[in-house]
Amino acid sequence: MLNMHKTRLERQIVGSTNRWRFPKKPFSGDLLALSQMCKALSIDLDDALQHPDRVCISKIQKLFSENFNNQAIQSLEPDVILECLGFKWELHQPQLFQSETLAKLYLAALIQSTNRSLGEMNKTLQAQSLGKTKEKSPFKKMIISLRINDPSVTRVAFATALKNLYVSEVEINADDAVAVLASANILQFSSLFQKCVDTMIRALTSSNIKNFYLAGCRYKEEQITKACEKWLEMNLVPLLGTQLHLRHIPQDLLHNVLKSPRLFTFSEFHLLKTLLLWVYLQLNRNIQVIPINETVLTYFTSFSKECCFLDRDIGYCWIPLFLCLRLQSITSVKDLEELRNINFFPTSWLIRVTANHYHSLENGGDMVHLKDLPTQAVRFGLLFNKEYTTHSKTISIYGFFFELKGIKHDTTSYSFYIQRIRHTDLESPSAVYERSTVSLRAERLVKYEIRAQALVNGKWQEFQTNPITQKFGFTKPYCKSHVLKVKSVGTPIYVSFAIIFPVS
Repeated sequence: MLNMHKTRLERQIVGSTNRWRFPKKPFSGDLLALSQMCKALSIDLDDALQHPDRVCISKIQKLFSENFNNQAIQSLEPDVILECLGFKWELHQPQLFQSETLAKLYLAALIQSTNRSLGEMNKTLQAQSLGKTKEKSPFKKMIISLRINDPSVTRVAFATALKNLYVSEVEINADDAVAVLASANILQFSSLFQKCVDTMIRALTSSNIKNFYLAGCRYKEEQITKACEKWLEMNLVPLLGTQLHLRHIPQDLLHNVLKSPRLFTFSEFHLLKTLLLWVYLQLNRNIQVIPINETVLTYFTSFSKECCFLDRDIGYCWIPLFLCLRLQSITSVKDLEELRNINFFPTSWLIRVTANHYHSLENGGDMVHLKDLPTQAVRFGLLFNKEYTTHSKTISIYGFFFELKGIKHDTTSYSFYIQRIRHTDLESPSAVYERSTVSLRAERLVKYEIRAQALVNGKWQEFQTNPITQKFGFTKPYCKSHVLKVKSVGTPIYVSFAIIFPVS
């Protein structure tokens, strides 16, 4: 016997066509109808497939807005009272629907008070908007409650979030950005959430990077965490390496930055000193003044010589950080002696570094053990500040001397290159003989890459050469590398030089 109460098909207008569909189901597998509906309501199709309720809420939101706009006189009386954080907030329907959380609470309250389903409310509103009924709107002033357990949400930040429902141009202070972001997350207020993200990315500093990064992790916002990593890649050594704010950098953030091939450092030894300082500050939480390098080295030297620091229980958890360092890039005799005297690294690490150095020196500088330029190269850096017209530094690798140089041509044009020089061209050549090897080879095969980065309006600009292999002599044009030309209004410019001596 046939079921006389079987659900009947009905024709509804969806987009520009009429489609047969079941009235009590959101879209019953009709993807063409769903696609047209999403387009009409400005909803993402993939999002609608995952969250069908959002389609119905968006339709009701649109109808509420149309009814509100069709009224001759718009009442200033609030439609909704929101009880939250110990306050009662007065809201209006058209603004309320910008928040998915408030929209769901409001519709749930309507269903409970009117005994109508979402579909029935949709039909009533549709009839009112088309003028097909003179029935008085059944939707009266509602009271809804929202409980917030996120400790990051403050009353001031929540008020700012609600204000953004009405005025989109409200400025968000960087100091309040995390709390407003948390409020936007609770409210599921997407446009405000993105506004907070943009504010935080532009406002990154050494004092707020920890809180911004943790907020990005908490709310799974990759734009924030990636921006924090990028900012720290540039500023870990030149800025945080001289500040107590270094203490607050989370270990996982630090680890990600140390693994990055874009990390800026003046030299590998500068990076090592910064990392040693970070460990020192973790173990000495009461320190209120940044210590000098000798104080840090003395602290680690004070441990018993029976076992190196990283092999102790206290230091074992930090081994992954120090494995990211390129200790083979530390070639200065003075720096290598310091490395050995602090008893920080396992003996096997130091033996491997020393053996690689001896092998390179015996073979005219060939770095047989280094192959990959992005992850293994000896790296140096220049920080080109706004006031510079020229800036350079001299480096020495296995008896070969080079000048890393930057030139400012005008307010936005710069050039950066490497140039081989003779040891006799140095300001104090006598000091070289005492502490360094001098190679007399006329030519040296070098594989190198030059990279420059600058921050402009919260976005990083990047310029770089391709990996280049070139023979360097003492006479022009063989003494000079390819020139990296940069056009940017950002300052300072972080310039990194990656160098390997291939087998020649």
